[in-house]
Amino acid sequence: MNSQELKKKIENKEGGYLFYGLTPPKTSTDKDKIEGIAKRQMDRLEGLDIDGLILYDIQDESSRNNNPRPFPFMYTWAPDEYANTYLKDLKVPKIIYKSVGKFTEESLKQWLIDNEDKIDLTVFVGNPSKDQPANLSLQDAYRIKKESASTIKLGGVTIPERHFVKGDEHIRLTNKIANGCTFFVSQCVYNLDNAKDMLSDYYFYTQEKGIKPMPVIFTLTPIGSLKTLEFTKWLGIDIQKWLENELKVSPDILNASIGICKYIANDLIKFAQEKNMPIGFNIESVAIRKAEIDASIELVKTIKEMMA
Repeated sequence: MNSQELKKKIENKEGGYLFYGLTPPKTSTDKDKIEGIAKRQMDRLEGLDIDGLILYDIQDESSRNNNPRPFPFMYTWAPDEYANTYLKDLKVPKIIYKSVGKFTEESLKQWLIDNEDKIDLTVFVGNPSKDQPANLSLQDAYRIKKESASTIKLGGVTIPERHFVKGDEHIRLTNKIANGCTFFVSQCVYNLDNAKDMLSDYYFYTQEKGIKPMPVIFTLTPIGSLKTLEFTKWLGIDIQKWLENELKVSPDILNASIGICKYIANDLIKFAQEKNMPIGFNIESVAIRKAEIDASIELVKTIKEMMA
């Protein structure tokens, strides 16, 4: 699928997306090594039948969690720069995350102009917490994008855990649609009930309002170690106690987590089909261990078969 086909599919509010999510290399990585990293990534993805590649804009999320960060925060390459410099030969649409708090109004306007012919889709992300200072709010960024002539397709973030706490994620989605969002990517899902509750409320809300729901892409992430499990929880992803216990005692935590991801995907596919809701999946690979990367690639292939 090329970028124009993907954009058309989103405009038509269709379902059945399969994305792969990557974190760009650390800024401290030697430039001669980055080319090797990019080549390995492209080699892995060349053979995959995916609709797009998501590239994250990493922020330090310590401001929303008082507990020590399991892994030290390290700055990474800007996703647009990494994509345009090192992944330009990868012929799949790229969905670029952008943390808008680092922009000023003028610099965001300029970024939209500069990237008009380089980026097809972007997801704006606000600051991790209200305590962290920002030059620009997410609401301001939406306004600037809406007022611009940019044809870059805009997406938003959705968080099932937030819906569990506040019960208003479906209304947030509708507000983001009014601000120009045409698709949504979820935070990593390990609590199936949270995801289904959010999707159900979104479905009935759109039915009540007589509007067609926008596509929701659910993120799935393999967990290959206790350290990754700890970090996943630190990020605010809800892993139920029984599930955490099962992963901790499993002789093969990676294989166990893959089994859970498959179960979640299968259930969400059936749930969405019953309601004719447009959904898809983003298989995330944020670990650097080869076993976890390989597992994420296999998960892509399995979910492709499920969706078919």
